[in-house]
Amino acid sequence: MERLVDGLLWYFAFLFSTTLHEASHAFAAYRLGDRTAYEGGQLTLDPLPHMRREPVGMVVIPIVSFLLGGWMIGWASVPYNPRWAYDNPHHSAKMSAAGPAANLLLVLVSAVIIRLGMLAGIFYPLESIDHAQVIGAAHGGLFFGLAMFLNVFLSLNLLLFLFNLLPLPPLDGSGILPWFMSREQAQNYLTFIQNPSFSLVGLLIAWKLFDFIYDPLHLLFINLLFYPAAHYG
Repeated sequence: MERLVDGLLWYFAFLFSTTLHEASHAFAAYRLGDRTAYEGGQLTLDPLPHMRREPVGMVVIPIVSFLLGGWMIGWASVPYNPRWAYDNPHHSAKMSAAGPAANLLLVLVSAVIIRLGMLAGIFYPLESIDHAQVIGAAHGGLFFGLAMFLNVFLSLNLLLFLFNLLPLPPLDGSGILPWFMSREQAQNYLTFIQNPSFSLVGLLIAWKLFDFIYDPLHLLFINLLFYPAAHYG
């Protein structure tokens, strides 16, 4: 029963975080002139259209990864018009940035709730932390469940934010790079990275790099979150 509850907490956090991430891409594209995702029904916080579009990434892989490793990973996507992206590379870059920005917002909201809970004596820093356990609850019941959820929600959104910022295709960080280029440079870059093999290579490199990147950044964020109440080395 405990593992089932833990799995449900992870899946709810994953569904909400991933859906908001993709809906933010769709909203930014819509506001900047591309109606593709909007007309495809992806500009929504209802997870079902996103699950129907990516059933493997939104359902199968998250459940399998939790059963095998005790945490969840997966993916989703929204459609966009490649011609619009080519003609408007800076708008396209803003669309790419909208997804990680949504995850960063959820990280900050989680952090504020945790800090307020610590001030109220509801939460406290754990003596030892890991990627999904940073706070405990001073009381049982609802507060214990809230602490469990915040542990997962904070860590998952920090992971999604940092991983998607890696400047490697097909990750959002790669799509953000044109923001810092001239229009002509950005168009040449977008044409260059359309090679499908780059996405496979990019994911493999990102997966290897992330082990070295995430741990120190996660530790830095947690130390900032708990300062001056606790410090972890």
